[in-house]
This record gives sequence, C-alpha cells and structure tokens, in this order.
Amino acid sequence: MHPNVPSVDQSGRTVPVNLRQTGPTPVQMLIDTRVRKSPYWHLSMEAGCWRASVYNRMYHPRGYVPPEDGGMMAEYDALVHHVTLWNVAVERQVRVRGPQAEAFVDFVITRDATRIPVMHARYVILCNEAGGILNDPVLLRVAEDEFWFSLSDSDLLFWLQGVNVGRRFDVDIREIDVCPVQVQGPRSVDLVADLFGPAVAELPPYGLLAGEVAGCEVIVSQTGFSGEKGYEVYLKDSTLHAETMWREILRAGEPHRLAVVAPAHHRRIAAGILSWGQDMDQETLPFQANLGYQVPRTKPGDYVGRAALEEARRLVEAGTPPFTHQLVGMRLGGRPIVDYAPDFWLIGAAADADPVGYVTSPWYSPELGHNIAMGHVPVALTAPGTPLWVHLPEEYAETPGTPVPAEVVRMPFRASVNPNQRERLSRRGLDAAD
Repeated sequence: MHPNVPSVDQSGRTVPVNLRQTGPTPVQMLIDTRVRKSPYWHLSMEAGCWRASVYNRMYHPRGYVPPEDGGMMAEYDALVHHVTLWNVAVERQVRVRGPQAEAFVDFVITRDATRIPVMHARYVILCNEAGGILNDPVLLRVAEDEFWFSLSDSDLLFWLQGVNVGRRFDVDIREIDVCPVQVQGPRSVDLVADLFGPAVAELPPYGLLAGEVAGCEVIVSQTGFSGEKGYEVYLKDSTLHAETMWREILRAGEPHRLAVVAPAHHRRIAAGILSWGQDMDQETLPFQANLGYQVPRTKPGDYVGRAALEEARRLVEAGTPPFTHQLVGMRLGGRPIVDYAPDFWLIGAAADADPVGYVTSPWYSPELGHNIAMGHVPVALTAPGTPLWVHLPEEYAETPGTPVPAEVVRMPFRASVNPNQRERLSRRGLDAAD
C-alpha cells in the first residue's frame, strides 16, 4: 500500500510513482543547459510550438496549435486526414557496432536478433534481470555489424555500456549524431515518394531504405507512433544538416497539406501503442502490459532477464501471476478528454468504492465518439466487459466529484490503417516472437 492512495495495492513496486494527484499546476519551464535542445528545436519554434516537455533529457515539442484554435484535436485532424511532420529527435540513437554486434544485441533484447535482416527494423524490448521493461525502442539493423536503438524515454545508453563492462563483447556502444523526424498520415506515402522516389512506397512495415534529402544522407523506415500510414526519416550528421532537411520536407509537403504537429498520443492510444513511463516502466513485466508476445519460448542462448521472464510466464499460465495489476483498455464516459492528463487518474471497481487502479493514457476518440484510455487495474478486473469507475477531474467529469462509468475493452480500440509488426504479432499471442 502507499500513503498517497492506500487502497491501490502497490506492494509489488519499490517506487509507486503513479499515485500522487496534483491536478494542473501551471509553471514556466526553465530552459537551461542541463537539458539538450535538438537540432530541430528552433525549427519547431518557427512552426509555432508553444509548449514542451522533457524526454530523454531533451526538450520535446508537445503542442503547436493553440487551444483557442482547436489545440491537440486540430493536430489530430491533420494527422488522420492529411500528413504531418513531427520533431522526434528525442528518440536518441544508440549505435552498437563491431564484430560481435549481433551477439551483444541478442543478449540484451528478448527477441532473436539473429533473425533481423540487414536494412530492416523491429520493435523490441529490453528488460533488467528481474524482467522489468527498461526500454521499448525500434531497433534498426543498418549493416551486418551495426544496429541502432531508437530509444523511448529512458537512459538506455548507460545501461548498455554498463552491461558490456562485465561481458566484454567486441563492440563499440555510443550515441550518434542521428536525429529522426516522423512523417505520419494517409498522405505520407505521397510525400515520401516525392522525396525518395516510388521505391519507398514499396517498403514493408519496418523496412529500411537509404536515401538523401536535399543532399543530406538519411535512413527511411516505415514505422511510426500513430497507427496511421507513416515513416521515420533518420538524418545523419543532424547537427550540421537539420535545417536543410527540415525545410526541404516542408517544401515538398506543401502540395499535400503538410502540418507540423506534436506526437499524436490520442492516435497511438487508439492503436494500442504503449508509451514507456506512462503505460509501463522498469517495474512492469511484459505480461502486465500486453507484451507477452515479445518473450519467446524458443530463443537459443541466454539474454538479460530470461530466467525471471520464464518464471513469470510459468506463474501467469498457472493462474498465479507474480503481479497485482495489469494494463487494460477502457471505454469511459465523461466530457471529451482533449489534452494530456497531468495525473494518473484513479479507477474504482464501483462508484462508491475506494480506488484500486489508475489510468495511464486517456484521450477522446472522434471516430468512436467517446473517451478511451489505458490503465492498470487488479488482475481480477481485466476481463473484457468488466465495469469500472474512473475519477476524472472536474473539467471532464459529468458531475463534479462523481466518477464516470467505464468498461474494459480489447485493444487496439481502432485498428491501424496500415497494421505494423507490433499489431500483427500481438494478435498471434505469446509465441509470436519465436
């Protein structure tokens, strides 16, 4: 238990970070030299960015359209109907290169790195020895002896270097001067074809292509954080060429109604795409977060966390999971949630009951016509159709002080326009990573 919300069982966690409720607390963000600015930072300011957060120790644009002009829902409209450009330089690139690169990568990810072809990528997870998820990056294999980890929000570089202090694989591990942008939306394929030629339209999900934008070397992948058709463009020597590439993408995007927007968390929630730090962290097992398919049964050799993960799966299959809570999708009432939640809002099993869980990622879905969310609830409350009650803040509650009804539903809430590997694999169950 935890004194913030004693009724929510956090006995399985060492640091129960998810329970303190503070509500909106407007502050002025201090811009200083302890947090890095990406090569695209000033370009985001030119595009109208008016707020930011910090991600991977880098300032991260999180809003361009002001609330009076539609805010995040206007940005959502641009994504699902046209094409959008995102500054995602915060996805820092950690390169592992050398004669034993494949062996090292295979040791630190749960999936089988030997099965990743050159110029292909995969969604992967890395776990600690207890099986907790340290990061869920996209892993690019750009050569036989070279991999890039495109990071979610945790300091994976330090951990990878630390692992190799004891293991001594013959590899070089470092961050490189490569910064991605995302081009997402139904017209993204037309825009990237204008930039790279028709071959890019034939890229399979998680396929890679080497190319140039205005003479700048890039790697293009058919990946993204939206559930829409989309691509990521990884710019080499980004500190030198950021302006050149950015402006060329803007120019090429004019005929396609390109808009610069923030990462579309409302769309990634609908697609069931997880966000590290919100939906999971280093104290979350893959089996708690719909990532059991990332834990293979037949991978040869050892990897970090294997023993803990295999024991956790045995307990899950025996009906005695080694955790109290599990991530679920929810359909919920209330007024439309049209912006980021400042808290992990609490969940009860009944309208008049004490909270037993918490929401991690909520938003309003225009297509579905109601609010959707992910959240952690007790294992006994995870079956689809289970009724729940969510304590929303006053601005979204139907009646202030009264929780709104919710129901557990399957994810994704809305199938991806172009189903990616994560979505296809997850449909195949726990063995999909074999």
